[in-house]
Amino acid sequence: MEFDLENPLMSFQEHQFDTISRLFANESDHMPSLSFKGSNFLASVRQEAISLILQEKFSCKFDSFTCYLAVNYIDRFISKQEIPQGKPWIARLLVISCLSVAAKMNTTEISLSELQREEGFIFNAQSINRMEVLVLNTLNWRMRSITPFSFLCFFLSLLELEDPQLSQGLRDRASEIIFKTHYEVKLLEYKPSLIAASALLCASRDLFPSQYTCFGVALFSCEYVDKEKLVKCSSVMQDMVMDGCDSVFDAVVSSRTKTPISVVDRHCKNTEREDTLMAERDNNNIKRPRLNGVCTDHAFHFSQIQRG
Repeated sequence: MEFDLENPLMSFQEHQFDTISRLFANESDHMPSLSFKGSNFLASVRQEAISLILQEKFSCKFDSFTCYLAVNYIDRFISKQEIPQGKPWIARLLVISCLSVAAKMNTTEISLSELQREEGFIFNAQSINRMEVLVLNTLNWRMRSITPFSFLCFFLSLLELEDPQLSQGLRDRASEIIFKTHYEVKLLEYKPSLIAASALLCASRDLFPSQYTCFGVALFSCEYVDKEKLVKCSSVMQDMVMDGCDSVFDAVVSSRTKTPISVVDRHCKNTEREDTLMAERDNNNIKRPRLNGVCTDHAFHFSQIQRG
């Protein structure tokens, strides 16, 4: 079953009240902690990881949802797992592993050799497998991430737009804003629902300025929304939109070091795996995806993961 960012709890389109309540109740479990915001080292790891993901997005033609999900995993991982310093290969291994897991969640075929075709660190399948397990365990197997996309339909229903084309246009523009602002660290402190509502406000300002105030009243009157935080989040996002979100992409990509990274001795075999996804609940009622090709019998640590 393919994972849908807009419906992380189940696979149907209609948002019922109990589903929405669960989304708002559980969204904090899918956010990174703020412990890494003050660390220059972790900030550099995140920046390097995002730069690599953007590279893979364009070179391997990954869809935006897979990359978005991978960044969500990375943010949550580095905010919970201690990252050893002095190991420059970790960012690349983390990116490959998170992209691999995200692709499996989206039932997208992925070639590990294609991900590593550029000059740099090369990892064998076992190292990538162990890193995937470390990511899964660190995130408590909460891989069906609750993201801003999970709340768009609900918030759009509050706006009561009668024209489906207008509603779709607003949704598309909000989605574009979410994708482009996702790489900005300033938004990490806000819940996914607040980011979704803020994106719709910014989109409505662009597309329907005459109805902006009316839309704002509808969103601010929602019982689930923290009004004060929505004001702050929408202000931050609006500033980013006005400054031009594309500059975030340019800044991240251009910041990558141009120095060639030495290639490790062992290489990943040129194999492609057809991965399928099944969902099961563990004793804590957490949906745990079973990812074929990923060993889940042991908990690994960085000390057990080799470069090749």
